[in-house]
Amino acid sequence: MTTDVHGRDLRYFVAVAEELHFTRAAEKLYVSQPALSKQIRALERQLGAPLFDRDRHGVRLTPVGTALLPHARAVLAAWTEADEAVRRARAAEEATLVVGMSTSPGRGGLLPAIRSRFTEAHPEIRLKLRQVGWEDPTAGLADGTSDVAFVWLPLADAGRYRWVVVATEPRLIALPESHPLAGRERVRFAELLDEPFLALPATTPDLRDHWLALDARDGRPLVIGGEIASTDETYEALVDGLGICLVAAGNAPLLTRGGVVVRPVDGVSPSRFALAWRADDTRRLVQDYARAAAARTLP
Repeated sequence: MTTDVHGRDLRYFVAVAEELHFTRAAEKLYVSQPALSKQIRALERQLGAPLFDRDRHGVRLTPVGTALLPHARAVLAAWTEADEAVRRARAAEEATLVVGMSTSPGRGGLLPAIRSRFTEAHPEIRLKLRQVGWEDPTAGLADGTSDVAFVWLPLADAGRYRWVVVATEPRLIALPESHPLAGRERVRFAELLDEPFLALPATTPDLRDHWLALDARDGRPLVIGGEIASTDETYEALVDGLGICLVAAGNAPLLTRGGVVVRPVDGVSPSRFALAWRADDTRRLVQDYARAAAARTLP
C-alpha cells in the first residue's frame, strides 16, 4: 500500500532527486550510500515503479519520479509547518500556568498579591484562571486540567496533594431573612441541629461533611433540605426556604443579596482555604507559585 510511505522515505527520495547523485545525497543526509540505495529500492518496490534510471552516465528521474517530486516536496513542507506549529503550541503550553478555583480567591486582595509576586519572578509566564464546578473539590487537580488550585480543606485522597493554607476563616450560618434565628446577633450550632441543611454534591464527601459540620453534631441525625453545586443555587435554595448552610466568612457577601442573612455561629471550627498542587508535580513554576501563595497567607 502506497499510503504507508514514511516521511523519511520522501526525504531520501527528494535528496537524490535534487542531487542526482547517490553519494552526494547520502552525505547530505548523513547516511551511508548503501543504506540510501537500499531505502530508495524499497520505496520503488512499494510504489511499484522505478523512480530513477541508473546507468554509467549517472542518475536521472523517471517519469514516475518526476511526477512524485513536487508532491513529496509539498508533503515535507507541510510536515515542517506542522512540526513548527506543534513546537509553538508546546512552548505556549509550557509558558502557561493554569490556576483552578471553585471559589473566588480574591478575598483581601489575595489573588492579585500572589500574581504580583509570581509574575515578578516569571514575567514570561501567562497565568490562566479556570473556574471549576463544586462537583470537583480539587478544582481540576485530580484530572490534571489545573496546575495549581485554590481549594477548601479537607481534600479527599489527601496523599496525592500538597498545599499551603492561605486563609483561615470562621464559618458563619446563612439563613433566610424570615428564619426565626435571623434576628440574632450570634447563633449556637446546637440550636441548628434539627434544621434542614443544604449539602454539597455527594461526589465531594469529605468537603460535604465539613460544611455540614458532622464533627459538631454529637451523632445527632442530619436533615438534608437540598443539594447545592454553585453560589446561585445556594442563594436560591436559601431564599426558597429549603434549608440553611454554613459559609466561609469570605464568601458571605456572595449570598447576602437580599432575602438572606449570615450570622456568626458558635460551636464549629474555622474553615481553611488553601493553594494546592499535585504531590508528584515538582515543576519550578508550580513550586514558585506555591511559595508566592505562602508569602501572602491571610490570618
